[in-house]
Amino acid sequence: MVNFWQNLKKQKALKRGSEKGEPILVLAPMADVTDAAFRRIIAKYGKPDAMWTEFVSADGLIRANEKGKRKLMRDLLYSKKERPIVAQLFSANPEYMYKAAQLVAELGFDGLDINMGCPDRGIEKQGAGAALIKDPKQARRVLNAAMRGVADANKIIPVSVKTRIGYNKNELETWLPELLAEKPALITVHARTRKEMSDVPARWEHVKRAVEIRDAFQSETLIFGNGDVAGIEDAKNKARETGADGVMLGRAIFGNPWLFSKNKKPISVKQKLLVMVEHAKLFEKLLGDIKNFSVMKKHFKAYVAGFDGAGELRAELMQTESVKEVEKIVKNFLKSKKP
Repeated sequence: MVNFWQNLKKQKALKRGSEKGEPILVLAPMADVTDAAFRRIIAKYGKPDAMWTEFVSADGLIRANEKGKRKLMRDLLYSKKERPIVAQLFSANPEYMYKAAQLVAELGFDGLDINMGCPDRGIEKQGAGAALIKDPKQARRVLNAAMRGVADANKIIPVSVKTRIGYNKNELETWLPELLAEKPALITVHARTRKEMSDVPARWEHVKRAVEIRDAFQSETLIFGNGDVAGIEDAKNKARETGADGVMLGRAIFGNPWLFSKNKKPISVKQKLLVMVEHAKLFEKLLGDIKNFSVMKKHFKAYVAGFDGAGELRAELMQTESVKEVEKIVKNFLKSKKP
């Protein structure tokens, strides 16, 4: 199996239990956030060690009609500049996961990740996402099916899981060994239960415990931590304190595609606004025919903050319905701010 995760680990020279080397730093999958447009912007201005797609229904990829499949396939759109890129799927059906895993491998993705942590009620009703924490045997069937799917495809890629520490309570002691038994390449542990959603602080001592459980099993599976990571230095500190092989950053990327950049020069207001316009143009080009432009407005809120006149500009941008309107408003704002 071509396991780019192990290659990344070697490149980072990170040894378990050692303070030497750097952790692997990756971008979290976030629905209606880390779409093809935003990922391309991030890849251009501050590329992480690896990126995830938004999560996609494995069942839909196999069962939907042609129109539905074409729409779902757009969520799996990626460019070479984003690599290594991991496709994230969700399902509670081993048969559909097997077939979807084959598709992901054939599409040339570098890895496949299974979402076993999403608390969305619609997804849980399907038995998928966080609901799989309550059914470890089925979770293992789904994970095993994904592994068999990529093994039977033309290109074998590593399979990983993103999950939580438990459903209603901390269940790492029983839940994690079930996943480790299937020997996934990587397990990302969001340091909260499903019940806690994001309403309480992430407890990274559980990520440390996940590493200890993995080591006790003498497993080669990498352990990443996720939850409340403020930035790159915070990520490195959390990895050092817990022994995690890597850290997944999510909300810190909002309005800051430079998050993972090694160039730490201050970003001017003009730079930020021009990149925001570039982002909006890419969104319209790549996804404008299948996604509502209002998806961009959560990004506008993040880009337009912390500078003089941000409130008024943000209010104007919230009323826009096209890139042309955004471009005009930003142009006028920058013109008015010239000395």
